[in-house]
Amino acid sequence: MSMECFKAYDIRGRVPEELNRNTAYRLGVAMAQTLGVKRVVVGGDVRASTNELKNALALGLIAEGVDVADIGLCGTEEVYFAAFEYGFDGGAMVTASHNPMGYNGLKLVRQGAQPISGDSGLREIEAEVEALSCECPDTIAPVEPLDHRGDYVLHLLKYLDMSKLRSLKIVVNPGNGTAGLVLEALQRALPFHLIPVNDLPDPSFPNGIPNPLLPENRAVTSQAVRDAHADFGVAWDGDFDRCFLFDEHGSFIEGYYIVGLLAQAMLAKAPGAKVVHDPRLTWNTEELVLRSGGEAVMSKTGHAFIKERMRAEDAVYGGEMSAHHYFRDFQYCDNGMLPWLLIAELLCRQKRSLSSMIADRLQRFPVSGEINRKVSDPDAAIRAIARTFQTSSAQLDMTDGLSMSFSSWRFNLRKSNTEALLRLNVETRSDADLLQRKTRELLAVIDHYAAPAPGTA
Repeated sequence: MSMECFKAYDIRGRVPEELNRNTAYRLGVAMAQTLGVKRVVVGGDVRASTNELKNALALGLIAEGVDVADIGLCGTEEVYFAAFEYGFDGGAMVTASHNPMGYNGLKLVRQGAQPISGDSGLREIEAEVEALSCECPDTIAPVEPLDHRGDYVLHLLKYLDMSKLRSLKIVVNPGNGTAGLVLEALQRALPFHLIPVNDLPDPSFPNGIPNPLLPENRAVTSQAVRDAHADFGVAWDGDFDRCFLFDEHGSFIEGYYIVGLLAQAMLAKAPGAKVVHDPRLTWNTEELVLRSGGEAVMSKTGHAFIKERMRAEDAVYGGEMSAHHYFRDFQYCDNGMLPWLLIAELLCRQKRSLSSMIADRLQRFPVSGEINRKVSDPDAAIRAIARTFQTSSAQLDMTDGLSMSFSSWRFNLRKSNTEALLRLNVETRSDADLLQRKTRELLAVIDHYAAPAPGTA
């Protein structure tokens, strides 16, 4: 039995080669035996294989005496919500998020929607799954349907001052994933005019896999914003745990700058609180948090690390440049609906355009965008970068990979968790020319360690 689907943070793989109904069934058995859960909530995305995998998972749990509730077609954050709101011992979301067609996966949480990943229980579950030999029965799991969405919408609205909201025109693009179901429910409670694009869930993804992190997937949202003369636009990945924003001109906004805006928005509601951020790009976030009277705390990249640090610091908000946003009142979990709602409230309060809110930040802290390079020896490349750029004035930080800061520029270089890949981010203080020059210098060193092209090794 292949165990390739067990990754650093979650479970994902090709169906059925790496992930199938027997794997999911054994996962349910292992989850019950390893965690001792008695009540578990499950949900799933729109993928064609999701219902079969979810049913098999439920059968495995039920075989061990676990009561299973099913919230149906949903986003990952809705499983988180149901897990903590209704007091379940655990939760499981069947989703492939933004992975290619033919893939699926699972995200697991324990009581209170605390993540199960890496060293927080997933390795023990993986070992148990590998040891099991049971097969999934050909039957339908007797699960309890759970209608949660009304409660979920009410929870989202608690973050907003409804008296401050005014009519805004907002393009929303779920990418044929599941975000449209929540948007439909939210629309009835908000004064906004939502303009849907690709909003119907469709397992064939006729408009491509929903992944707005890829530049080629942004054009439809951008054009829709311009055509509608909208105030801003929003797009999501398939399970909508990542939220991407476009200004009123249809220009895509790097997630880094959204972290700064949301930090301001949350600190206005919780003065003096802490904000957790990742180390890839930091200066804009740190400046805005300090200006807003908060305290910026740096954490290793990744949802499990961010959530753990937020709990330890009791931080009100956490943000990653990859468009994951975490909220204390959402049990420190990531949420893809709250970011655009809070940005909309910010626009209403300040009576400004989104582009005007970030124009100064783009100029003050220009960034390279994340640059990925396949290398033959990532550790050797990082050591070479450290030697090349080490000076007496350099500030070194190893929170996550290698970060080096100088008076007018800084960078972070970190390894991928899953392949021989390096990820580089560079930023400067109001100097676009310096940004380009230093990025070229860094890449020149990294490219000495480039992995050979297929067939040339």
